[in-house]
Amino acid sequence: MNIFKVNGSFSISKLFGSLLLTFGAGAIGGFFSVNAPMIYQCLILPPFSPPAWVFGPVWMLLYLIIGIAFYRIWMNGTNEYVKNAMFYFIIQLIFNVLWSLLFFGFSLWLAAVLDILILIVYIIITAIKFYKIDKISAYLMLPYLAWVMFATALNVSIVLLNG
Repeated sequence: MNIFKVNGSFSISKLFGSLLLTFGAGAIGGFFSVNAPMIYQCLILPPFSPPAWVFGPVWMLLYLIIGIAFYRIWMNGTNEYVKNAMFYFIIQLIFNVLWSLLFFGFSLWLAAVLDILILIVYIIITAIKFYKIDKISAYLMLPYLAWVMFATALNVSIVLLNG
C-alpha cells in the first residue's frame, strides 16, 4: 500500500501544500514556544513529565502524520464533505497554535487548558469527518489525539502544581 496514492492518484503539489500547512502551524507555535525549555525548567512538573527535548521530535512527527492525513482528504476532491472536513482540520490547527501562544507566550496556563480542551473536541470532530471520507486519514489523526490528551493531563497538572 502506498499511503501517498489516493484513488490511484498522487499529487506532489497537494502533498507539499498539506505539509506546508501543518509545519507552518508548527513553526508559528514554535515561535511562541522559543523560551519553552527555560519556562518548562522553572515549573513544578508532575512525575510523568517527559524531558523538554522530547517535545520537538514528537511534534515534528505528528505534524508530518497529520499533514499526510490532510493531503489524503484533499486528494478526495473538493465536494462539500471534503471542504467541511478541511475546514475543521484548519480550525483545530488554529487552536493548536493558540495553545502555544497562551501557555508559553503569555503564561496563561488555565486559558491554555480551556484551549486544549477545545482542541481535543475539534480533533475528534475532524477525525470523524475524515473517517467518512478516508479511513486512513482518520487513523492518522489518532496519535495526534493521544498526544494532545497526554498534553492536556500535563497542562492540568502544571496548573494545579504551579497555581
